[in-house]
Amino acid sequence: MRPHVFVNAAISADGKLSTYERRQVKISGPGDFRRVDRLRAGADAVMVGIGTVLADDPSLTVKDPALVAAREAEGRDPHPVRVVVDSRGTLSTGAAVLHRGPGLRVVGVSEAAPAERRRALGEHATVIVAGRERVDLRLLLEGLHDLGVRRLMVEGGGTLIASFLTERLADELMVFVGNMVIGGATAPTLADGPGLSSSGPFVGLDLEKVSPCDEGVLIHWRVKKEG
Repeated sequence: MRPHVFVNAAISADGKLSTYERRQVKISGPGDFRRVDRLRAGADAVMVGIGTVLADDPSLTVKDPALVAAREAEGRDPHPVRVVVDSRGTLSTGAAVLHRGPGLRVVGVSEAAPAERRRALGEHATVIVAGRERVDLRLLLEGLHDLGVRRLMVEGGGTLIASFLTERLADELMVFVGNMVIGGATAPTLADGPGLSSSGPFVGLDLEKVSPCDEGVLIHWRVKKEG
């Protein structure tokens, strides 16, 4: 068993998540920020890859006090479980995701992560070992399901999103497309990693909805289970 997985991201008109320097760029506006906060508030857990943590040091908390209060009124923690995928266990024990706001944290590592790193991270988070050299996302999702996670929000970065899509582990894809071009052959894109060959099968999407948001457009797809 695994959680229902929805991927959310903001990209430029040319499909970039940030600049070639991998520094955070403000692509969307206040309307989309509120939408993302509502998505977080409705999720049981929020996941990012170690690259996103190194680049942005996010807290992954719910920002709106009213949304926090609504979660608490339902008997839930103020914030969703925060999950970091970190095959080698390189996450700093001082990272914001491990300290800002109450609630459970999970770090998914592989067997290749040194034992001392697992122990250090285990002082601040639940450590799930899944996979030999890199995190096996399917096993990690099973571990999260065992912890009670039924709705998982994946926020990036491009390598993690690509893995969820190509391994057919994502159920929905929501993308805000901003009114800018960032450019750069090495700038991270929505789906990085090795990519798929021309022989496919490619990841198929069924369009659910397109709506204007801020000065861009929000696109919502369902992910087909087969190419």
